[in-house]
Amino acid sequence: MNTADATEVSPRADEPDAARLRFLDLLRDALAAGEFRRLVLTKPMQGAEDPEAPKRIAVRALALRGDPALSIVTSHRTRDVTTNLPVREGLAAIDAWLGAPFGHAHLFTATEEVQLRLSRKGRWGLARHRASGATDPPDAAEPAAHDRVKRRFVDIGRPWLADLGVTDAQGRLIPAMARKWKQIDKFVEIFDHALASSPLRDAGRIRVVDFGSGKGYLTFAVHDHLTRTLRREAEVTGVEIRADLVELCNRAAERSAMQGLRFVQGDVRTQAPGAIDVMIALHACDTATDHALHAAVRAGAAIVLSAPCCHKELRPQMRSPALLRPILQHGIHLGQQAEMVTDGLRALLLESEGYATQVFEFVSLEHTSKNKMILATRRDSAGDRLAIQAQIGEIKTFYGVREQRLESLLAADAAS
Repeated sequence: MNTADATEVSPRADEPDAARLRFLDLLRDALAAGEFRRLVLTKPMQGAEDPEAPKRIAVRALALRGDPALSIVTSHRTRDVTTNLPVREGLAAIDAWLGAPFGHAHLFTATEEVQLRLSRKGRWGLARHRASGATDPPDAAEPAAHDRVKRRFVDIGRPWLADLGVTDAQGRLIPAMARKWKQIDKFVEIFDHALASSPLRDAGRIRVVDFGSGKGYLTFAVHDHLTRTLRREAEVTGVEIRADLVELCNRAAERSAMQGLRFVQGDVRTQAPGAIDVMIALHACDTATDHALHAAVRAGAAIVLSAPCCHKELRPQMRSPALLRPILQHGIHLGQQAEMVTDGLRALLLESEGYATQVFEFVSLEHTSKNKMILATRRDSAGDRLAIQAQIGEIKTFYGVREQRLESLLAADAAS
């Protein structure tokens, strides 16, 4: 964006709301002229510590049964909620959100970008910039002509993507969901490669359980890839503790006639499966990841896909080795070290149970901060269990770790 092209609009002392009202006028004009592309509201001014408070709102235009409307995606800490409103109602909602709770608004049109900001003194400022060549905002679905076309593992036109708010009724990617779309497609790519190199590569029927399935993006994508792309028979179950999401996903699966896909309410402790082939657990908090990995081992899963987060168990146990104390005196370094040790031990424990493991970046940090993936594939032949257990013992001694949950769960199995 060329700042030389910007014009600033500052309200007079007797018109503190002038910039805000001018912004709303520009938004209405863009909608009326068919030049509106996207609106993003950020910088919550209140409720920052409330997990239910909205963190970001993205708005785009669409047609519902031929009538103009606004599709509004409200992002919370743990979920996104999509609402479609007639234009007049949508504009009224945006008007109410400016300042309460959002202090920043960024409008993209075909000809310009407009930024509205609320200062610390409670005064609005408006900045207008000519659009830098392209008429579509960042995160648009279509690549530039010179970009290499990337192979996609998920068909963007699938109806379940519209049901889950990733695309609109015409199968077009909603710009605010571009990052989520990349995560879904990347996950299926990883799953596809893991399947091809696993004992399941020639299996006719594949059983999948997704613990903490949330809104079901990955659960739907895996089922779709197995049944439509690979022509396999699949039983895919999403396990989610929130009843409203279970109901939403089951309705979407029914509308898309996805046989063998279902969602149940519960968690890894209440819905421990019998025999399964693939276990998925993304962003299971702290030791919930360990319980999910333990369930996979106990169920004999051939493929394990886990993206852990919230590494809290080991950090208070860890004793900084003398040589590393000057480095680990900083809290951020100690946290990173605890995360590395936790996931390193998990990978080694899976290897001791006969898996080949990889720990790698799932997607770029620009898309999500929870970007680590543990991928485990059952080997055709067992590894050196005693040697791996000796390595685990040495690492625990070095860092002063007394207990790690996955190790304790596996030890209890062995004892019984």
